[in-house]
Amino acid sequence: MRKIYLDNASTTQLRPEVVAEMTKILSEDFGNPSSTHSFGRSSKVLLETARKSIAKQINATASEIIFTSCGTEANNWILRSAVKDLKVERIITSKIEHHAVLHTAQVLQSEFGIAVDYVALLPNGEIDFTDLVELLSQDKKTLVSLMHVNNEIGTVLNLEKAVRISHDYNALFHTDTVQSIGKTEIDVQHLGVDFLVASAHKFHGPKGVGFAYVKKNSGLQPLFFGGEQEKGLRAGTEAVHQIAGMARALELSYEHLIEERNYISGLKSYLISQLEIDFPEFKLNGSEDGLYNIANVLLPLSDDKTGMILFHLDMKGIAVSRGSACQSGSVKPSHVLAEILDKEDVIKPSLRISFSHYNTKEDVEALMEALRSI
Repeated sequence: MRKIYLDNASTTQLRPEVVAEMTKILSEDFGNPSSTHSFGRSSKVLLETARKSIAKQINATASEIIFTSCGTEANNWILRSAVKDLKVERIITSKIEHHAVLHTAQVLQSEFGIAVDYVALLPNGEIDFTDLVELLSQDKKTLVSLMHVNNEIGTVLNLEKAVRISHDYNALFHTDTVQSIGKTEIDVQHLGVDFLVASAHKFHGPKGVGFAYVKKNSGLQPLFFGGEQEKGLRAGTEAVHQIAGMARALELSYEHLIEERNYISGLKSYLISQLEIDFPEFKLNGSEDGLYNIANVLLPLSDDKTGMILFHLDMKGIAVSRGSACQSGSVKPSHVLAEILDKEDVIKPSLRISFSHYNTKEDVEALMEALRSI
């Protein structure tokens, strides 16, 4: 049975060049980058070369890139330090953020007594900028935390506009770009964001490594303590092979961005055209002009098919998702879809189908054949 992977918003296949880069370092460059001898210095060079490479891709300076284990760690660190050390009194976010932000904000509210306000959403999952302005007009030291691309429905935030409005009211701005970085152009100098978070495994890099962009002189303090790695902001020996793999993956993602974006957009368009033929009553959850690699579709199938649809597809070797991979083992409906769909639609089968350049039209055809057989 040929296996078909259509869950790239969950994680992505490593590029062969990334595997080669990591394997070479694992074999040859095992020194601790904090050591002063030649082995350590060699690893330190690799580490700082990777930092410069990542900084270049998003138009940051190398000193503004801090390596972490993942996006979740970086989100927790930034939000917690903003409240604890920068004396933020309120976080403005949305109810369709990743739980790494939502749950962190809730814990900080309980722990520090800060206010947490949720900006209103439009029916397609976009934020209501009028409501954002109204919330920001309240005079409190504020951090706005809004993801660039929603991981379940692919809705894209107008990041430049959101940052500009936030800064007009002297609020700090944090964005989770885990779903967008490597798939769309990001220029932190142009955007003016204060904090940005990314994770390597979403752009064909390794799991267990990510980075935070932290604007110069932000005042953030460490989440936990130990050595002086990462300018004293993130203790612990750096995973040089993973960091170098992440840098290589990001380089390749931007080197091939235009051609891969065009190709993947074509696959998404083909999927929608086939759904229109076989399931003419289907709906696209979220914005119609969402990110080109994610299609979250509500299928006109009976309620009794909802629970078994993923199992049925998996038995045919097809991997898709009903929502975030972090939630897919839960029987609860997606918190994102619960915010934008009515009560009747939210219990119906919705599938998140997410593509990469490794997918083909034949994959889409196999998916459609499987869906028709349900």
